[in-house]
Amino acid sequence: MKYDLIVIGSGPGGYIAAIRASQLGSKVAIIEKYSTLGGTCTNVGCIPSKALLDSSHHFYDAIKHFDEHGISVENPTFDFGKMVDRKDKVVETTTGGIKYLMDKNKVDVYEGLGSFEDATHVKISKNDGTSEVIEGTNVIIATGSKPSTLPFISIDKERIITSTEALKLKEVPKHLLVIGGGVIGLELGSVYKRLGADVTVIEYAPKITPTMDADVSKELNKVLKKQGMKINANHGVTSVERNGDEVVVKATNKKGEEVVFTGDYCLVAVGRRPYTDGLGLDKAGVKVTDRGMVEVNNHLQTNVANIYAIGDVVRGAMLAHKAEEEGNVVAEYLAGQKPHIDYNLIPGIIYTWPEVAAVGKTEDELKNAGVDYKAGKFSMRALGRSRASGDLDGFVKVLADKNTDEILGVHMVGARVADLIMEAAVAMEYRASAEDLARICHGHPTYSEAVKEAAKAAWDGKPLNS
Repeated sequence: MKYDLIVIGSGPGGYIAAIRASQLGSKVAIIEKYSTLGGTCTNVGCIPSKALLDSSHHFYDAIKHFDEHGISVENPTFDFGKMVDRKDKVVETTTGGIKYLMDKNKVDVYEGLGSFEDATHVKISKNDGTSEVIEGTNVIIATGSKPSTLPFISIDKERIITSTEALKLKEVPKHLLVIGGGVIGLELGSVYKRLGADVTVIEYAPKITPTMDADVSKELNKVLKKQGMKINANHGVTSVERNGDEVVVKATNKKGEEVVFTGDYCLVAVGRRPYTDGLGLDKAGVKVTDRGMVEVNNHLQTNVANIYAIGDVVRGAMLAHKAEEEGNVVAEYLAGQKPHIDYNLIPGIIYTWPEVAAVGKTEDELKNAGVDYKAGKFSMRALGRSRASGDLDGFVKVLADKNTDEILGVHMVGARVADLIMEAAVAMEYRASAEDLARICHGHPTYSEAVKEAAKAAWDGKPLNS
């Protein structure tokens, strides 16, 4: 079979690229080695983790907050197996939806491991031992990433686990040790903390969420500690050992002292690595970096002219929505259009509660770049909507150029900020000023008023409700 485009990998980047290319007139094939479409995000990442986060959040509200709303639920309990079943159904529905989209857009789906025979021929090795070769004028590598580990840690997938296994546990841990205070560790730590586990986070950097704005990290650290999570920053893990049903983690603190942590499960959440195993990139002549990332230019084109790469296998944040945009960009570029993507305006989100969201530059980045900026900050506690819902933690911070007032970065902690951040992203896409955002009439009472107030604080230093 000959195709205009072959996409290897059906995650958010791959399946979006396939759909868009088909919409624009190309004959498209997509190759997926697993039996379901959707990649890591849909099967063992974004979607299942949010399902468990929502279920655990409902239970946490029942035991912690219902009473203050006048709702009496005597001795609330949960069925963890039922939570997991619900999560699985959400995943099944979502993967089924992607299969429907492939059929709707006339994308041919091949199940098996895709590997290059040369720059235009891709071999599909199927689970039944057979194989076939298809030909593509262009090929997109969209094979995503896998969880990383540390050289001295042996992942046994039973007690010493990655995020994949953490989403499939048969029980709630008694004491979950989490190595890594980033997005994955804090989200999954939150799930099990709400369900009654002791959770201890061990982070090498001086703060959790080390790449985010310092104020965000400080606020989230405070809130998670208030919820009962134990957070140990500035701790470098030196060993992880399993003794039966017990896991022992040894680390060195900033004073150089050894600290020992003991739990029944250990989640290793130290990031992810590009996944190109078995792709046969050498046969196609595609270059990769020392870290295993596929090298691409500004059009996401590799050193081989007809081969492109998107998502977690290339540079940049490993985010599903970043991969989607890149898939869309490549499909449109191949169709002769002139798409663009602004990597500075890709929002970063953490689905703890309160949520965390950010877009643009942090204060440290602006300081290091020597940019003359001003900051405006507004507390969620000052909002009528926050008081009505009881979600008082968090803030919105707007950073703007001191001379032009252009918004350079927006950072949020609070209820529903995962959705709220897009107001800032849209404003920044159009290079709005803090005054522009401050002068837009926002509905009352809403969480979005915090954006207006923070923008006003950045613009003239005079928010109206604080």
